[in-house]
Amino acid sequence: MVRAIKPNEQYLVHSVDESACRDRRAPCSQQLEFDVADFGWVRKIALVKVWKWEQENLPSVKHSARVAIAVTVSFMVARLFRLPEAYWAVIATLVVMQSTLGATLIISVERIAATGLGALVGAFLATYFTGNVFAFASAVFVIGIVCIALRMEKTAYRYAGITLAIIVLIPRSNPAWIVALHRFFEVSVGIVVALALAAVWPEHQPESAKRSGE
Repeated sequence: MVRAIKPNEQYLVHSVDESACRDRRAPCSQQLEFDVADFGWVRKIALVKVWKWEQENLPSVKHSARVAIAVTVSFMVARLFRLPEAYWAVIATLVVMQSTLGATLIISVERIAATGLGALVGAFLATYFTGNVFAFASAVFVIGIVCIALRMEKTAYRYAGITLAIIVLIPRSNPAWIVALHRFFEVSVGIVVALALAAVWPEHQPESAKRSGE
């Protein structure tokens, strides 16, 4: 028998009644209990954070302005040098931009070296092993071994792998070494612009981040 339940009334809901189980010869499971005080839980669910975040890691207005200026300068410099795919400079700037000059400097040097490594291997692979999937997989593995030997972190390995994939897997009319050279300069422009802007216009580092870094 079902009766209306008031919004503020506590109640229990049982999964299966024992007498009904005996009549229907159905196995009885444990009772499920739902303690509902009111319908305020709907509002509480809506207020729960969908993702995890820390206050000091949220982008500020100043940081957003720095990034916007950096990507604009990066794109203009790439177009000034007539690089064919200037958007790679913008992507590199977006990835590298950090809050502090020290973090940006470390990331920049490592990723420029990784981009050069990926471009060099990609040019060789695209010239002599065009369309060879096994050669591509072997090159990705070899780049990982080289990164281990050079003590380059996973972010650098990712940069080298992405550069390799762009050069080898995307067909183009230009020779592979020209594509590799363009890709290296495009990414390098984006990284250098991010580094220069971080030096000219540094962003204030929160005290909590400073304490955690020490």
